Amino acid sequence: MARDTSADGNGNRVQTYVLTHFGGLWRLIQRSRWLSRRINKVLINSAIYAIPTRPFAFSLMTLDKLIPGTQRAKKPDTYTSWDSLVDRTYTGRHLPPNEAFTARLPDVDAVVKLFKKRNGGATVYSDKSTLLFPYFVQWFTDGFLRTSGQNRLKNTSNHHIDLSPVYGLTPQSTHMLRSFTGGKLKSQTLGGEEYPKFYYDPATDAVKPEFAGLYTPLSDETQLLTPVQRARLFAMGVERANVQVGYVMLNVLCLREHNRLCRLLAEAYPDWDDERLFQTARNILIVVILKIVIEEYINHITPYEFKFIADPLSFTNESWYRQNWMAVEFTLVYRWHSALPPTATYNGEKMPMEATLWNNELLMERGLGVMFEETSAQPAGRIGLHNTDDTLLDVAEKRGIQLGRDARLASYNDYRAMCGFPRVTKFSQITGDADTQRELEQLYGDVDGIELYAGLYAEDGRENSAVAGLVGRIIGIDAFSQALTNPLLAPSIFNEATFSPVGWKIVNEPVTLSDLVNRNTPPGHKKWNVTFYRAAAPAVSSGA
Repeated sequence: MARDTSADGNGNRVQTYVLTHFGGLWRLIQRSRWLSRRINKVLINSAIYAIPTRPFAFSLMTLDKLIPGTQRAKKPDTYTSWDSLVDRTYTGRHLPPNEAFTARLPDVDAVVKLFKKRNGGATVYSDKSTLLFPYFVQWFTDGFLRTSGQNRLKNTSNHHIDLSPVYGLTPQSTHMLRSFTGGKLKSQTLGGEEYPKFYYDPATDAVKPEFAGLYTPLSDETQLLTPVQRARLFAMGVERANVQVGYVMLNVLCLREHNRLCRLLAEAYPDWDDERLFQTARNILIVVILKIVIEEYINHITPYEFKFIADPLSFTNESWYRQNWMAVEFTLVYRWHSALPPTATYNGEKMPMEATLWNNELLMERGLGVMFEETSAQPAGRIGLHNTDDTLLDVAEKRGIQLGRDARLASYNDYRAMCGFPRVTKFSQITGDADTQRELEQLYGDVDGIELYAGLYAEDGRENSAVAGLVGRIIGIDAFSQALTNPLLAPSIFNEATFSPVGWKIVNEPVTLSDLVNRNTPPGHKKWNVTFYRAAAPAVSSGA
């Protein structure tokens, strides 16, 4: 059954139709740099200005006030304070807390069942995205969406796309990762390819002294892994960097690109010292990744014929051009556990996705180019309800639902209104799936009772889009306004003096993830096929 589109809003429908049709016209328009930049500015501004811009009037600080002598929270403040405007150790929020709404929500475990697979555990695959897409999402977002393990209302983020998985979160951790030779990061050669140095000393099963204090290891790393497994972990920027092979692949790629940039800079500027080489290569790489995020990753998410471009100097006078601050709602729209299929193909054979955890041997055995190409040949799961593996229901989906409740988030309909969509009045306006409509009605009673986390993923996906409408809208609002405010893109910084003539040429030339992989693998290989896009679109449902 088709979804009822009557609550999409006339303006939204017209914009979507125009941007998803007339491909030839859009390609013709984008041949003109002048015209492309102006349309790009209008579309990005229209996305960001859909909601009130930063600074946030509230943060999760308003919830972190316990009644003395108890573990019971006071009633959340619903007014703005100076501390809530400036203390970025607390996660931001777009809408104020709604205690009354949260109090009447159904049992968390009942909502978790919305994410459980149907049909005996069959996986529904994306008809657009390869497995590389969720791998990139996990790696990219983990650098700035970092909920504190000690207090989920707080975060450990620098609030910037700063490649902290590669360089670390603090100057102290960055110092431990540097070789202090030619500006490079510490590395080793294994099987003819460059990798980070190992984190543990295999002789003692202890962290190497040179990396002591790099980060606090996760309990899985210290308690569940064998000494043999720990001996293969790399020294990288954050505690989660070794958890999954896709994350490791992207970190290794960035390490190689950083060191490659150092070699180029050292050759061009032989009088530069180690510090200048390191800092300039780091600046270049951050901007290169920012370009890939905007021009490859975001364009993959949208269904549009028009392709967004990274044009930072067009936006510096906008009222949304404010200090970055990650919001809890942004965290929830990036919990795409359903995009991970139950199996991964490795050397032509299927293996459980769990086998890719804490397993750097997979990458070292095959090499970076082979791993990227094989990942790009596999489909991702479809992002949405009833498509998450049982192993992730409690550890991932339940935690997402609970985070929304801990934050006392307003309703799904409130967030639709905030983002410029009409409120839904019928379950059929959310999804055309009759079974899901019944489940939502049984759980929530009426559409105004649906919480954000369930509503985000209950929506039917848009044709030729990786995500549904409200997820895409919030990503557009927050991603553009957070990426384009990076300090390296400011008018006084984004210039040849910051990046050097060599670096300035690099940050202004077209670049894709495929380019990075192909220039950072051993010479003599074929061109690796590295892409977020599936080559074909077979039937979207398959057994697990």
